[in-house]
Amino acid sequence: MTKFIKKSEIKSNWVEIDAKNAVVGRLATIITKILRGKNKNTFSPHVDHGDFVIVKNVEKIKFTGNKYQDKKYYKHTGYPGGIKEITPENLSKKNKPEDILKLAVKRMLPGGVLSKNQLKKLKIYSGDVHPHSAQNPQLIDIAKMNSKNIVRN
Repeated sequence: MTKFIKKSEIKSNWVEIDAKNAVVGRLATIITKILRGKNKNTFSPHVDHGDFVIVKNVEKIKFTGNKYQDKKYYKHTGYPGGIKEITPENLSKKNKPEDILKLAVKRMLPGGVLSKNQLKKLKIYSGDVHPHSAQNPQLIDIAKMNSKNIVRN
């Protein structure tokens, strides 16, 4: 018989990740696994028991190849001819580097109300300072997980 975790048994932890020189896609997959709770042995796809994730230094995030200039994010206004596109380079120029990582994580989560609640647990900040130090977040070094997670200059 499969045992499912109850809402009263869920305990969310806090995790901190430094995004300096991190590859966007690889960082987004790590964050998505933590947000969904796939890193825990009590994972259930219909229950939100992931952890809170704090990402700092997001303005220093990197793309591999020419994706920084060539990749395009599309959205549609709903009107005829209303397709809009923007590149990561233009998002950075608009002082919105947080949106690059947030879009990557959002598109890796399955759709629905559950993923919207999981995305609220993602806190993204430019710079080293964040207001969640009272939660004592556990620091995860993504460079030690795999050497490809960090871009070497």
